[in-house]
Formats: sequence, C-alpha cells, structure tokens
Amino acid sequence: MPVTQNGVELTVAISEKAADKIKYFAEKDGIDENVGIRVAVKGGGCSGLTYDLKITGDFTETDKVVEQHGVKVIVDKKSYIYLVGTELDFSDGLNGKGFVFENPNAKKACGCGTSFSV
Repeated sequence: MPVTQNGVELTVAISEKAADKIKYFAEKDGIDENVGIRVAVKGGGCSGLTYDLKITGDFTETDKVVEQHGVKVIVDKKSYIYLVGTELDFSDGLNGKGFVFENPNAKKACGCGTSFSV
C-alpha cells in the first residue's frame, strides 16, 4: 500500500527513527538548516540497481521534495519511478546497522539489502 501524507502519495516516506539519524549525521556534517537526504537509484550492485543516499540541504526545482519529521526527502526525476511508495527506516538491531529500504517496486533484492531489480 502506498505511503501517503495528507492524501498525497509520497515518493519516499521516512520513519521517525530514520529522520533522527539523518538529523544526527547532518549535525555532524555541519548542516543545520534545510536538513535533507537525497535518495537516488543508480545502476550497479548484484541485482542491477542500487540505492544512493546523501545528506544535503540542496535541491533543484526539478527534484521531488517532501518533508517528514523535520527532514526533507529529495528525489531526482530519474529515480522517482523506482522509489514511489518506498519507506526508509533505520535499523540498529543485531543484524547490522544502517538505513533499510522497503520498496514495493523491487521484484528482487540481494542479501545485502542495498541492491534490487524491478
């Protein structure tokens, strides 16, 4: 089921836990205003496509930008079609730490969790 906010389907939704980690990393990088995370899809990985994350406050007018939990989620036009409905979470459990993607568009994902195919 697509993730929505005020009736609008979000490209990438983020959990509160993921937003807190993004704010933490942004503060460490000296980004205190317009905290955001750029989420992109690039060719590569063992399944064909891989996720790319970058903490930034910069975006262009062609980017899709939504804000949740005080963090802007920025997605470029090319990546948009692969990421609609995706939820970004943060895991710090026994199986490893890091950002986790729940992407309803992924038909196959590899064991590392950062590579997928559609």
